[in-house]
Amino acid sequence: MVPSWFSDALARPADTGEVTVDGVPIRYRAWGPADRPGLVFVHGGAAHGRWWDHIAPHYADHHRIVAPDLAGHGDSGHAPRYGHASWAGQVLAVAADAGLDGPPVLVGHSMGGLVCLRAALSYGERLAGVVCVDSILRDEADTPAHVRRRQRALSRPRLYPTREEAVARFHPIPEVGRAHRFIVEHLAETSVRAVEGGWTWKFDPLLFGQAELAMADLVPPACPVALVRARDGLPPPEMTAAMHRRLGSSLPVVEIADCGHHVMLDQPLAFMAALDGVLAEWGLALRGRAATPRTTTSRTTASRTTASRTTASRTTASRTTTSRTTT
Repeated sequence: MVPSWFSDALARPADTGEVTVDGVPIRYRAWGPADRPGLVFVHGGAAHGRWWDHIAPHYADHHRIVAPDLAGHGDSGHAPRYGHASWAGQVLAVAADAGLDGPPVLVGHSMGGLVCLRAALSYGERLAGVVCVDSILRDEADTPAHVRRRQRALSRPRLYPTREEAVARFHPIPEVGRAHRFIVEHLAETSVRAVEGGWTWKFDPLLFGQAELAMADLVPPACPVALVRARDGLPPPEMTAAMHRRLGSSLPVVEIADCGHHVMLDQPLAFMAALDGVLAEWGLALRGRAATPRTTTSRTTASRTTASRTTASRTTASRTTTSRTTT
C-alpha cells in the first residue's frame, strides 16, 4: 500500500520551465506560488530533479519550490564539459527564472550537495542557506589516471531493447536495500529515455570524472551551511566533521539513522523532519505553517532520536528488489 503522504505529493501539480545557461537548456519543475521564499532541491550525480517529487511538494504551502535537472541529467541538455562551478551557476539561473522571492535555500544530495557548497562559496551573499546531504569530497589520492579509468568505464551505458526492460533494471547506486519500493518504482519510470537502438538512462556518461571539490577548497561562506549525513552513507564521520569545521557551520551535523546514502529514499519522513529543524533554526517557514526563530539551538534536530526513527514511511512499504543504475 502506498502511503498518502507520497501519493499526495505526486498528485500536487507542478509547473515546468526551462532556462538556457551557456547555451545549454536547463529544465526544472516547480511547485507553489511565485514570489514566495524559495527552496531549490538539487539532485545527485546521474540522478535528476524528479528524485525530489515525493519531498519537494510538501514545502509548497509557504515556499516556491524548484527542482532542476542539471546539465547532462534528466531532460536538460548536454554540455561539452561539466563541473561544480557550471552546475552551481545553473542552480542560480533556475532560481532566478522560477520567480523565487529573495535569496533561496539550496538543498543538495550527494554530488548536488557539493554543487550547493560551490554555490555557497561563490555566491553566498545571494543565498539564504545551504543544506548539504551525505556529500563526499574528492579523494586526495584520486589521480587523473583514476578519473579517466572511471570515465571510460561509464562511457558506454547499457542499452535495453524495451522501455519495460530498462525500467525493470533500475536501482539506486549504492544500494543498501532500504529504499522504499514505491519511491524506486516512481524513479525508474522517470529515469529512462529512448535512444537509437533501444532505451537507456537519462544522463550523459561524459559527466563523470569532472573536477570536484576538495577539503582545501572549503572556507566559511557568506551564508549559513548545514550538513546532514546518513548513518550508513558515503562520507566517513571524520570527513563530515572536518567539512563542518572548515565551513564554520553554527549547527551541529545532523545524522539520520537506519539509512544509506540515499536518505530521501530510505528515510524520507526523517529527512523532512531534519530539514524542518534546520529551516526552523534559520527562522524560515516549515511545512504547513510559518516558522518562528528559536532562541536556543537544538542539538539533535531530527537525527538520532525522533525523526530518524520515524517508521510511518517504512511500515507500509516493501523493500526494493529491482536492479540497475544511478548514484
